[in-house]
Amino acid sequence: MLDKIVSLTTEYIASLGYWGIALGMAIESCNIPLPSEVILPFGGFLVAQGQLNFILAVLAGTVGGTVGSMASYYIGMKGGRPFIEKYGRYFLISERELALADRWFARWGEATVFFTRLLPVIRTFISLPAGISRMHFRRFVVYTFLGSLPWSLLLTYLGYKLGVHWEDLRVWFHDFDIAIVVALVLALIFFLWWRRR
Repeated sequence: MLDKIVSLTTEYIASLGYWGIALGMAIESCNIPLPSEVILPFGGFLVAQGQLNFILAVLAGTVGGTVGSMASYYIGMKGGRPFIEKYGRYFLISERELALADRWFARWGEATVFFTRLLPVIRTFISLPAGISRMHFRRFVVYTFLGSLPWSLLLTYLGYKLGVHWEDLRVWFHDFDIAIVVALVLALIFFLWWRRR
């Protein structure tokens, strides 16, 4: 299944160029599992082949990721918050936790958005809690762009340097993704245990 997704993604990027990179990153940033570890390195490979410009490929990934994150933020704000306010108690999320999240994003939102953009898995979903907590929108957009830029720069550069071996990155990042998911599951278990106590 993943190989099929990779094949389709690379075909679209090869045919659409910068627009393909931007669209792929927008989809990934809107909480749909289309890995940037495929999109950006393949863009870097196309740069190495002389089909794309490096700076424009990086900017396409950054802008696409920012636009997708804005959509995810809006979903969190308009749909996620009312849902949690109404049904959060069934998921052990009280008004106290929601208020705590609001205070967190009011105080540390910029740093949270920026640094989580540099982490696989988490970077895809951070826009939802930012929207749910109604983080200041302009600051959200600015720090999303600034956090997405080094991620796009790094993965595009690695794809450029690896050339035809760009897919090797997918294997390495897959192992890292598993570690992140395990850490998130353990954090969730701890939260549920703490709430029950």
